[in-house]
Amino acid sequence: MDTTPPAASPIARRREARRHIALCAVVGVIAGAIGSVFHLAIDAALRWPAYLRQLMDGPLLVVCAALITMVVTVAVTYVVRHYVPEASGSGIQEVEGAMAGSRQVRWARVLPVKFLGGIAAIGSGLVLGREGPTIHIAASVAAMCSDFARAGRTERAGLLAAGAAAGLACAFNAPVAAILFVIEETRREFPYTYRTYMGVIIASLLATIATEWIGGVAPDMSLPATAPALRTLPLFALLGCVLGGVGVLLNSAVLRALAFAGTAQTRAPYVYPAVVGCVIGALMVLYPQSVTGGESLVRTLLAQQTALLLLLLLATARFCTTVASYSSGVPGGIFAPMLSLAACVGLAFGAAVNIVGPDWGVTPVVFAIAAMGGLFTASVRAPLVGVVLTLELTGTYPLAVPLLTTCLVANLVASFLGGKPIYDQLLARTLALAAADDTKKPG
Repeated sequence: MDTTPPAASPIARRREARRHIALCAVVGVIAGAIGSVFHLAIDAALRWPAYLRQLMDGPLLVVCAALITMVVTVAVTYVVRHYVPEASGSGIQEVEGAMAGSRQVRWARVLPVKFLGGIAAIGSGLVLGREGPTIHIAASVAAMCSDFARAGRTERAGLLAAGAAAGLACAFNAPVAAILFVIEETRREFPYTYRTYMGVIIASLLATIATEWIGGVAPDMSLPATAPALRTLPLFALLGCVLGGVGVLLNSAVLRALAFAGTAQTRAPYVYPAVVGCVIGALMVLYPQSVTGGESLVRTLLAQQTALLLLLLLATARFCTTVASYSSGVPGGIFAPMLSLAACVGLAFGAAVNIVGPDWGVTPVVFAIAAMGGLFTASVRAPLVGVVLTLELTGTYPLAVPLLTTCLVANLVASFLGGKPIYDQLLARTLALAAADDTKKPG
């Protein structure tokens, strides 16, 4: 007996498509509104060092700042570990796992913990980005709408993808990069149909409109730059080689730090996040350029014309604080810290180029912009997203050719060195830990 369900009629398919598009539109609007409030709250929270300086100075200021960030880090880590472990870190790997059916988005828990915990953790000064939590929050909104609409598996995966795109579009005011992120990064999980594809576009568009209505229309990191001569493209290829190695090293360091943090938690609970918070809090007043997400760092460095050695020191410091902050277990992404780290590397590379060839006519800012896309590509292994995201973030569309050169070479070098996409590795680690926990349960 044939048990195959009858094919839906054209009218039924059109009705389903309209419903899916409507749900994606709702997800885009809600995600854009919540994400914008999330970002504004983080910006407000990050003003606490200035208020603290008005009350005290000297060693007491350093001690109080260290204690504030330490307490916040430990408190948020405790809440995450006891109530919703999947809210730690970026959350992008959780969304990819949910689209593939291997993870579950418990939106009723994720939404409040990711929202409030993200504000507290990122606002305390930890070197984390707002984009990961925003994507996870938006995907949780999509999961909520999916549950209310009783969506099927394919429609649910499409809604999660639309939520992810809406979250990234909101985080960086970059709608095209958000759409490409779904296509390139989640290509194995995304159920590609006409309606799911249109749903991603609509959610990204409406989230961007909501973000621009609340926060303005300028690129988040608008920078002045002119296109360099074509004869300088080998320099951008060389920069791509450097960034390919840095990206593989960064991914490896993040995974090793997460493993160390897990071991430390079993032996001395909450000591590791306490140490990380204490150090980051002290740096908030001693060396503020080495902490926070770093969205405004590039413009500051360009205005100061920082020397080569100081740029290398800052890049090293931000590498270490990024790895430590992400492995602490609080909600927070790695995109923004990665972009600011890349800018430091690119500016240092540009300063070195000016020392070797002062007459070549390439300003360091051009290398900084190209490095943003290059390091993102080397770590995430999504070169098209790296190019478009950087162009939308900085508004430097004349730099498309050198940026594409840097991203292409960085991707090839990272692949040659055996590097794997960071979110694939994070998802594999999450699934392995979940499987290990299941084997420990009785019965």
